[in-house]
Amino acid sequence: MTSFAFEVDPASATPPFRQLHDAVVSAVTHGQLAPGSRLPTVRGLAAELGLAANTVASAYRALEEAGIVEGRGRAGTFVALGDDPIEASARQIAIRAAQELSALGVDRAQALALIGDAFDAV
Repeated sequence: MTSFAFEVDPASATPPFRQLHDAVVSAVTHGQLAPGSRLPTVRGLAAELGLAANTVASAYRALEEAGIVEGRGRAGTFVALGDDPIEASARQIAIRAAQELSALGVDRAQALALIGDAFDAV
């Protein structure tokens, strides 16, 4: 089990699901959670944070879909091994953006310019 403590601010305008998701991503990005680290159980973390188990489970599912964590059945949920989990997540975002831009009829050059402009804006 990891010794990293997640926090959720109930007064925040950001939903608890997103706060938890972002906290895990940040912990992985900043090396507070190393590849292979075990995350708390859904029920345990829900009780610790005062959240519904479904909220924690949803955050874990989104993290798994993004390639940041991997569920290993009864063994638990772990920070993904292998590929850099942040790069894997970024790749999934890029794929979704490319699919949506393509569906709008935006060509590659225009899509790259739009994404570059958006990236510069943040």
